Amino acid sequence: MAARQGGTASPLRALEEALGMGLTAAGEAEDAVAAEGTYYLEQVTITEASEDDYEYEEIPDDNFSIPEGEEDLTKAMHIFQEQVTDTQILEQKTVLPSKHEVPEVIEDFLCNFLIKMGMTRTLDCFQSEWYELIQKGVTEVSGVGNVPDVYIQNMLLENENKNLKKDLKHYKQAADKAREDLLKTQKERDFHRMHHKRIVQEKNKLINDLKGLKLHYASYEPTIRVLLEKHQTLLKQKMLTSLEKDRAVEQISGLGATIRHMEKKRSHQLSKIRVIPGGKKEHAQEGPTQKGLCEAREQHKCKARMKDNTKDSQFPTDMQPNPNLYLHKEGNFPAKLDYRLSTIFKLHQLPVSCIVVHPNKDTLVSCGEDRLWKAVGLPKGDVLLTGTGHTDWLSSCCFHPSGNKLATSSGDTTVKLWDLSNGNCILTFEGHRHAVWSCTWHSCGDFVASSSLDATSKIWDVNSERCRCTLYGHMDSVNSIEFFLCSNTLLTGSADKSLSLWDARTGKCEQSLYGHMHSINDATFNPRGHIIASCDSCGVTKLWDFRKLLPIVSIDIGPSPGNEVNFDSSGQVLAQASSSGVIHLLDLKSGQIHKLVGHEDEAHTVVFSEDAGNLFSGGSEGTVRMWS
Repeated sequence: MAARQGGTASPLRALEEALGMGLTAAGEAEDAVAAEGTYYLEQVTITEASEDDYEYEEIPDDNFSIPEGEEDLTKAMHIFQEQVTDTQILEQKTVLPSKHEVPEVIEDFLCNFLIKMGMTRTLDCFQSEWYELIQKGVTEVSGVGNVPDVYIQNMLLENENKNLKKDLKHYKQAADKAREDLLKTQKERDFHRMHHKRIVQEKNKLINDLKGLKLHYASYEPTIRVLLEKHQTLLKQKMLTSLEKDRAVEQISGLGATIRHMEKKRSHQLSKIRVIPGGKKEHAQEGPTQKGLCEAREQHKCKARMKDNTKDSQFPTDMQPNPNLYLHKEGNFPAKLDYRLSTIFKLHQLPVSCIVVHPNKDTLVSCGEDRLWKAVGLPKGDVLLTGTGHTDWLSSCCFHPSGNKLATSSGDTTVKLWDLSNGNCILTFEGHRHAVWSCTWHSCGDFVASSSLDATSKIWDVNSERCRCTLYGHMDSVNSIEFFLCSNTLLTGSADKSLSLWDARTGKCEQSLYGHMHSINDATFNPRGHIIASCDSCGVTKLWDFRKLLPIVSIDIGPSPGNEVNFDSSGQVLAQASSSGVIHLLDLKSGQIHKLVGHEDEAHTVVFSEDAGNLFSGGSEGTVRMWS
């Protein structure tokens, strides 16, 4: 439906003009604006069928008008009421949602609109004229009515439209950004997919190459085994040849000495006989000069004889039985595991590499990377002696069986012997080409063995002050060496992951033990001598049966490397010094592992006292810790 109204200037006319301006400012909801004084409502088609199926007839705008001369307040109110009714019908028949709000009075609507638009002068004119009519009684406030809902609805729709446009703009921006992110993610996905495919291809190729290398290695393994056997055989033949050569040289030298002695004796006898012209022989009388010459010859002969008798030391053939064999079997030393940190001795400025306990006295010796060894009295930790002489870090030390001498090995490629009565160096062995890792005394006290980074071990004769034999066979650095108590058997542990047993008399490798998967750092015998313990750079400790030369058990205490292993005097507890700073105690009977935590950094060495009452450990912080 549509309606039109026109008239002269009056409050009603001002009301209509204000309503028209409100419609225009709200979003131009009407389709067309008529001429001056004429307003139209938007044409609305009712799509839903009414309940009484009544068809409304559309009235053209031209046939509906208000005569100018007949306008009065009653007709205006009547027409306005019809417009309100039409607005209510439109609200009910259109799809616009109904608002259950308090309707706004026309007066308030106009005032609010003028205030909103900033039309203060129009507002003053309207209020003065409006209230003037009310005072005269021409206009009744209660009869004017409320603002049609259609205007309010149009304004709400316009505001909602603006908000929706803003939201739409934001949503478009968010959609564009999401689209860009999606494209970027898809590109990254494609890149990573291609990278993954390439890695899989490379992995498959590496797997195939590894399989081929394994097959290739397997094909060469029998050849390598045969070559190793030939190498061992040649080494044995070489050692036998060298022994035979030494024996032949000794025999030749002995025969030469005998011949020289006989010639001297013969010449001496001939000098006493004088030939007389008559063909008779007389003994000539010796003068003072001739007598002095004879005495000088005798003294020279005695010195030569003494020099000939000063030969290399002989390895003992009749060795005494192991004194610990029955002593510890009787159980005189029960196993101890409940150690507690009692004392810390600060002895070195650099890491401690080795600790040994005196066999008879309450004394220990520690050597460190500061090129010093120190003898310390127990239990107070007083420094009794300090040894200086090595030009590089010390790696190991070992007491003479009598306890009056000390052997030290160093990174300067030498082995030194020290007199513990005054701390002086009495002998230096030189011959290794690289750093010396470990040293050990023979139980007879005449030989010292050393192992080196140059993949060899040497046996040094203390009396003749020379190298008696060099042990070849390891393929990498020999990290530890130890004499079996009361025997001529040597045990070495190497970075080539093998243990070797040697005959010190012949220098031959009698047996090799394989089983470690990493470099062996240390190996030792238990006091009774029937078990060998070894540890490697991955923290794995293995026990071997020395009688059967077979592995007994493997214990993984890694992944930190095991630096040193030592048995207590009972042979029932094995201590391992770990690079994690923890001392592990393994009870061989129960198989339990106890941990001693106290070092601030790596633990390099560990050793028990003779009665197993105390345990000593040294670490990279330069301290020796006593556990009781």
